[in-house]
Amino acid sequence: MVSRLAAIDCGTNSIRLLIADVDPSVDGPLRDVHRETRIVRLGQGVDATGRFAPDAIERTRAALSDYAALLGEHGVERVRMVATSAARDVTNRDVFFAMTASVLGAVVPGAVAEVISGDEEASLSFRGAVGELDSAAGPFVVVDLGGGSTEIVVGAEHALASYSADIGCVRLTERCLHSDPPTPAEVEAAREVVRRRLDVALRVVPVEEARTWVGLAGTMTTLSALAHHMATYDAAAIHLSRVAVDDLLEVCSRLVGMSRDRRAALAPMHPGRADVIGGGAIVVEELARSLRARAGIDELVVSEHDILDGIVLSIAG
Repeated sequence: MVSRLAAIDCGTNSIRLLIADVDPSVDGPLRDVHRETRIVRLGQGVDATGRFAPDAIERTRAALSDYAALLGEHGVERVRMVATSAARDVTNRDVFFAMTASVLGAVVPGAVAEVISGDEEASLSFRGAVGELDSAAGPFVVVDLGGGSTEIVVGAEHALASYSADIGCVRLTERCLHSDPPTPAEVEAAREVVRRRLDVALRVVPVEEARTWVGLAGTMTTLSALAHHMATYDAAAIHLSRVAVDDLLEVCSRLVGMSRDRRAALAPMHPGRADVIGGGAIVVEELARSLRARAGIDELVVSEHDILDGIVLSIAG
């Protein structure tokens, strides 16, 4: 029997929705009914203050209210909403929980948000990302680059080892990249932060065993769109697209040196991502170099299927 389920992923930079039909009797991918992303910057200032800002909560409330209306319109039976890096770090998360319970509970009784650990975030992302990939291409190293953290997971059919590093695009930008465009000293400081965090992560996660690198989330998908010279953002074309590491490094280098206005003018760039994608590009550059050196990986596979798909599967029964 087909079930209509939904997942909501509330991260540091964006809040995302997937409504999908799931048939337990059939193997294969979920059938998308609706998939959407809004940039709300919930984690604005969290790295410095340790608290959600009132205007960030309000932006998230507005987007979540629209999502709740879609849940009702599409007859969703069950929904799971998870909050990730930013919500793990704040002291006033009760305000966020009260808001989500009020908005979601009005449509799906009892629905609330939950904060998940970095390990669970990594596991859900991995499950969503590798479902359509040929197992012969594994083991996979799946990298979910978010606003507040980056999850690195290695596995074949299932996640075997993971690490959540606090080097997301928003966090790194707020911490290091203050000028527009960033100065060489700021960029080098950001690289040093990333290298230190990756040094710890890659001692935990055996990326040397991986054969295929899979990248998830907005920084990765935007880099693929730019590397393929897309005139507009085309999710279908980006899904499972491939980018050679040399091409990826060239795109990242250009983005890091650009002003925010120049980034915003790039055809496939989401306007809410232009100010922080330089930080994300630095993370990707350092990862690309490490994976090439440690595992001989010379290509990135970009997936549009990610933690949202994993969340839906987690409640499919």
